[in-house]
Amino acid sequence: MADRPSDIQYTKTHEWVRVQGDEATVGITDFAVEHLGDLVFVDLPEVGRTLDAGEAAAEVESVKAVGQVDSPVAGEVTEVNEGLADDQGPLTADPYGEGWLYKVKLSGAPGNVMDLGAYEQQLATEEAAGE
Repeated sequence: MADRPSDIQYTKTHEWVRVQGDEATVGITDFAVEHLGDLVFVDLPEVGRTLDAGEAAAEVESVKAVGQVDSPVAGEVTEVNEGLADDQGPLTADPYGEGWLYKVKLSGAPGNVMDLGAYEQQLATEEAAGE
């Protein structure tokens, strides 16, 4: 398990968001990466696309599943982590740093997000339920 940062917010569907001023960086958590397994492809949103909070924004594919990435924030995509198309290694090795997926110029507050304590509580509940 990676050390999860406490300066970001998390979603129930295992995305994370780091808000800095009017920009947000979005990625998926170490829990999501671990459960997807060996990653083979990342499909990122186009720069300039406008996203609503909760909207499907990207896909992360592994040898066993396709994970949909829902945007935790609303706004316009300003940058994507293009290197992930050829090499998904940073997503596995450093999901909260080099493995970020895309950046958004915010048009509102983050959607349904939680802090680290609430997210880890959710993970404990999911693991206890055998999900």
